[in-house]
Amino acid sequence: MEGHIVITGATGVIGSEVARRLIKSGRKVVVFARSPQSAAAKVPGAADYVRWDSDMASGEWSAAIDGAYAVIHLAGRPLLETRWSEEHKVACYDSRIKGTRALVAAMASASVKPKVFVSSSAIGYYGSFERCEDTVPLMETAAPGKDFLAKICFDWEKEAHPAEKLGVRVLLLRTGIVLSTKGGMLQKMMTPFSYFVGGPVGSGNQCLSWIHLDDEVSIILEALDNSAWSGPVNAVAPDPVSMKAFADALGSVMHRPALFPVPKLAVQMLLGEGADYAVQGQKVSPEFLEKHDFHFAWPLLHEALADLVSRGI
Repeated sequence: MEGHIVITGATGVIGSEVARRLIKSGRKVVVFARSPQSAAAKVPGAADYVRWDSDMASGEWSAAIDGAYAVIHLAGRPLLETRWSEEHKVACYDSRIKGTRALVAAMASASVKPKVFVSSSAIGYYGSFERCEDTVPLMETAAPGKDFLAKICFDWEKEAHPAEKLGVRVLLLRTGIVLSTKGGMLQKMMTPFSYFVGGPVGSGNQCLSWIHLDDEVSIILEALDNSAWSGPVNAVAPDPVSMKAFADALGSVMHRPALFPVPKLAVQMLLGEGADYAVQGQKVSPEFLEKHDFHFAWPLLHEALADLVSRGI
């Protein structure tokens, strides 16, 4: 097979929508997943389903890299889905570093190398801050932070860079908080709001750099074929807001009050050390996207939330 697009993380909220849109457009998609059978049920219509996970440094899966047009790498263990322990932190780190390293090694061995590698990262690259006003908007040229999430992102990107020496165009997707009713922060916040007990998490002063799921997917699809796109890209809307403003907007869209903040102590009981990141944030600017005339379908928060809630996506 040649000219296909390999996707890791295709069963997640972002990956499944990327795969769906590519398949609908007629592109050949090869899904890398721990369970090809489960992936086939969640993402129907792909050209092939190949067993892969981040611990597989090599194997039969590497043959699917040879001749691929692109590799979209979105896989990584969820960071804030469970209480943090040293084991969880190591697993989150290794799933990103080892997986990226293995994919790049397979590209090096391929006789026909991919033209583009879209490798996931996150705005955690810049470190975390407790208040929106603590920082100016961070652009792609900003220095990396010093905390654990920043280290993950920095090392994650470092593993992707060697693909450039192979002649592969590399785009590092520094994604913000992706808004979807099917997973992530928005889904979790909607539940208490539906019972009239919703509100901001933590102090409410932390900054949220968010993006509508549709715009996140459009960025990834644009990156596949636009040769001018490479390097780090902040995948965030141009309208960062405080957590309090986010909760107020969500309450307005759901016709519910936003009167019941979730204290940091409650988050700590659920996430342990991970609570420090759940109640902090980043103020990030999509400078690359704006310079390259990317059109945001949903640049404003209230309209984005209203669309997501009404469509249930």
